Amino acid sequence: MLKALDHHTLLKTYRKKAKHYDFYHRTVTIGSDQKGREMIVEKTVKPGDIVLDAGGGTGTSALMAAHVVGNNGKVVLLDLSTYMLDVAKKKAKEASFDNIEFIEGDMYELPFEDNHFDVVLSSYSTCPLQDPGKATLEMLRVLKPGALLGIAHSTVPDNKLMKWIARKVERLIWLFPALSLGCRAVEVLPALKKTTATIRLNKKIGFPLWPFRILIVQKLK
Repeated sequence: MLKALDHHTLLKTYRKKAKHYDFYHRTVTIGSDQKGREMIVEKTVKPGDIVLDAGGGTGTSALMAAHVVGNNGKVVLLDLSTYMLDVAKKKAKEASFDNIEFIEGDMYELPFEDNHFDVVLSSYSTCPLQDPGKATLEMLRVLKPGALLGIAHSTVPDNKLMKWIARKVERLIWLFPALSLGCRAVEVLPALKKTTATIRLNKKIGFPLWPFRILIVQKLK
């Protein structure tokens, strides 16, 4: 796993790319990023739920969740970048969603009590983090017992040749933060396996060279 971009570089990159993030990310992933978002929302969120979209960026997943939870539910979108949040607020306003709250915050220190949310979502937000496992445990902390955590993140291909090519290309792209957006292949399963949480779904999707792992995790206690 490549070393994450430093905090300053990451925020600077998001400031420059915020307005074009959705188009760029969807283009380079050949649309599979959207499929991942749809999967984790569909398999976790129900009408009336209180949902946290952790590292929700420009709000694509949050808007999907807001549509599902309806007027009796609520979505909290937390992100470290004010520029990404500004884009999310604009999208929510244009879509006439008033059941979304926007919070600037850190995924390592979520500003919520234990056992607070019915659902927590993380769509590609662990990929830029120095310690994805730590953030994943923090998301579990704020999740109610029995509730679901939906995660989509970049991962390595299974095929040996594809894995070799992906690593070479990833290291090249990593030299240009505007291209990588700080996103690299990560794994959060080792951290989850140290908890009592149950993995309900573990699936890879997307372009064979740069796949995404989809995880649906249930917190037991």
